[in-house]
Amino acid sequence: MPQPIDRSQSLEQLDGQRWPDPPQATTAMVRNVHELRRRPVGLLEPHELARLIGQDVGLPWLLPLAVEILRDTAPRQAAGGWYDDDLLYAVVTRRPEAWADMTEAPGWAGVMRDTAAVLVNLPRSLQREVDAFLSALPHLPTNVMTR
Repeated sequence: MPQPIDRSQSLEQLDGQRWPDPPQATTAMVRNVHELRRRPVGLLEPHELARLIGQDVGLPWLLPLAVEILRDTAPRQAAGGWYDDDLLYAVVTRRPEAWADMTEAPGWAGVMRDTAAVLVNLPRSLQREVDAFLSALPHLPTNVMTR
């Protein structure tokens, strides 16, 4: 299994970059992303992870956390036939290179592939995104497919 992330640290601490405060006249989304970067990653809720991942922020640290959540909730989804798809959508719509750029990508890509395999009854549009994600995995370096 890939190495765990220090969940007590913020993205600013993990990546060593302190973003300046956003301009006063910026959007709520930009202000929220800046604020979430300062919070310990272990305190981020799934919808907050989805927001950051959807903006391609902190992917090397947040994709593994998101995959853990998706892995842990997939069996309940399969049993219950319902899935909160914001986080799943954010994860599977990241460019394939995001997985190749991650230090621990080989393990996490495999976990995500296995997780996606158990998801059932997804909305058609989301299923298309999951299928596209899965078909892109073989195009990553071969070691990305291992666990």
